[in-house]
Amino acid sequence: MKHLLSDRVVNMAESETLKMAQMARDLKALGHDVISLSLGEPDFDTPESIKAAAWEALKAGITKYTPVPGLPELREAIAQKLREENKLNYVSSQIVVSNGAKQSISNICQAMLNPGDEVIVFAPYWVSYFEIIKLAGGTPVIISGDIETEYKVTARQLKNAITDKTKLVLFSSPCNPTGTVFNREDLESYAEVLRKHPDIYIISDEIYEYIVFGEEHISIGSLEGMIDQTITVNGFSKSYSMTGWRLGYMAAPDFIAKACIKIQGQFTSGANSFSQKAGVYAIQHGKAEALVMRDAFARRRDLVIRLLEEIPGIKVNHPEGAFYVFPDVSALYGKSSEGTVIKTADDFCDLLMSKAYVGLVAGSAFGAPDCFRLSYAASDAQLIEAISRMKRMVEGLR
Repeated sequence: MKHLLSDRVVNMAESETLKMAQMARDLKALGHDVISLSLGEPDFDTPESIKAAAWEALKAGITKYTPVPGLPELREAIAQKLREENKLNYVSSQIVVSNGAKQSISNICQAMLNPGDEVIVFAPYWVSYFEIIKLAGGTPVIISGDIETEYKVTARQLKNAITDKTKLVLFSSPCNPTGTVFNREDLESYAEVLRKHPDIYIISDEIYEYIVFGEEHISIGSLEGMIDQTITVNGFSKSYSMTGWRLGYMAAPDFIAKACIKIQGQFTSGANSFSQKAGVYAIQHGKAEALVMRDAFARRRDLVIRLLEEIPGIKVNHPEGAFYVFPDVSALYGKSSEGTVIKTADDFCDLLMSKAYVGLVAGSAFGAPDCFRLSYAASDAQLIEAISRMKRMVEGLR
């Protein structure tokens, strides 16, 4: 029946993170002891105080349709937060609340891209960027950092990638999948290039903003002259462990915000009513609990790096944010287990799942085929056991 489907869906790649998570669930259903470190989802429950705010909203009858761009009180709370914490001078009319930050990015691409428009994407990149751009008719142009520089692209790479078709530049900081954080010097070098191209807009995905360990989080829109050229995307899922609440937002120049409201009005309308009420509470009162979770992630990061560095052939990066490590396994290419030869990081991840029942995501999904992403949004016991299994498998390779 494939011929009855649209070309856009036939040509769309399946999300590798969701694919690996499903594989883990299938193996668990067969009775295997699977440890899945593939999903980007905090293992903490949503803080009780945030859940209580949603419950109070439900009891108060906040169960109806919401305005397409979000409840006025949430948009104002977001604008105030951005002004005070991020030095971004947005007003509430420039805020659009969506069903997750992923929808915000999709709205932007649908609003701004015509067929043939180019979007420069910093790689390694979050798995959905590529397909969202293609679905909107755009052409992703990939520029890549490597593990030697903690996966940071250079301003020269950015400059050389710009053409007369470039419409957008898209990156995340802290980065999914690498955990890399762009510091002020990094962002200023990019801004210096982009100020010379005022018709190119930056999508700055800052969903992991509070999960920063050493570096200070800087929004590129706060740099001199950049706010009118920047679209800031953020949300509640990672920092407040509110993944299932499906609540994200964007802040943008007025004409872009209005265009995204127009698109969202035809596709999904406004986000969940009582989630938005909980979002107001989270922004105004939830940061302390978010930072407690951040500190736990920092400790786990150190644990994971120490254990991975004990495995021969695995080269480990040293992330400053998010809850991922993104090691390089190219030194293991050519080694084998029971006739299965490792030629790519995909082979490594498949072998680890089939032999050791540990789920990772291969770096090819993120534009870095020699690497894998490990999420340490899991308990210490799970992380220790998973990496122990990985070590045993690697030591058994021939």
